[in-house]
Amino acid sequence: MPNDTRELPAAPDGLTRFLGGSPLSVAFRLVLLSILVGVVLAAIGFDPYNIIRSIELLFRRLWDLGFDAVNWLWRYFLLGAVIVIPVWLLSRLFGSPRSRW
Repeated sequence: MPNDTRELPAAPDGLTRFLGGSPLSVAFRLVLLSILVGVVLAAIGFDPYNIIRSIELLFRRLWDLGFDAVNWLWRYFLLGAVIVIPVWLLSRLFGSPRSRW
């Protein structure tokens, strides 16, 4: 029987580990996800200029209204957290285990 040794795959470099895959595949996935999120946001009436205007309005309200703006910010935080926190938790529970670097 000849020497039955297998070559192990090369360890991913730092950039591949940081990105979570090859740079080209990560860029492709990010482009597709960005288009999907853009379609959803457009369907509910947002556009890029609207989002920038909303951020500008947030800072203006914080400046002008003081603590009342904190209440306004808190409501938006809670509204977003209703979606973001469960999605994050599910991705951590059911996602593939990642190696620590």
